[in-house]
Amino acid sequence: MAADVNFKVMNAIHRVALKLTGGRAGWRLLGMPALELTTIGRKSGQPRTVMLTSPLQEGSTVAVVASRGGDDKPPAWYLNLLANPDVQVVYQGGPKQPMKARVADAAERQRLWPLITTDHKNYAGYQTKTDREIPVVLLEPAK
Repeated sequence: MAADVNFKVMNAIHRVALKLTGGRAGWRLLGMPALELTTIGRKSGQPRTVMLTSPLQEGSTVAVVASRGGDDKPPAWYLNLLANPDVQVVYQGGPKQPMKARVADAAERQRLWPLITTDHKNYAGYQTKTDREIPVVLLEPAK
């Protein structure tokens, strides 16, 4: 429960920083581009928006990591996109884009995880905190 509150507070602070600076600050965090991900709540059916960082981008594909700081439970946004992979993404302050979310398969994760953790060691640390394999989610332009 405390982790949920902490994540919500961090997201709220991030949004306030973006708003107060007119988007001049807040679209980079921890050396990574930031994005706003909107999923549809799996229980409520309502839009749910969260601020995330993207440790890796390849072409038009943007990767995010469902780490929840190394918690044993996955983040709610991840569960939402499993139920409905049609998402909206605002990437670095650009326009809202419809995208499809999918979890990297085993071979993709095996290739991507070292690329992510070499530059962003926090993710490697999160993985040591939990027995669950932390998913890499790929956000791709909707067709």
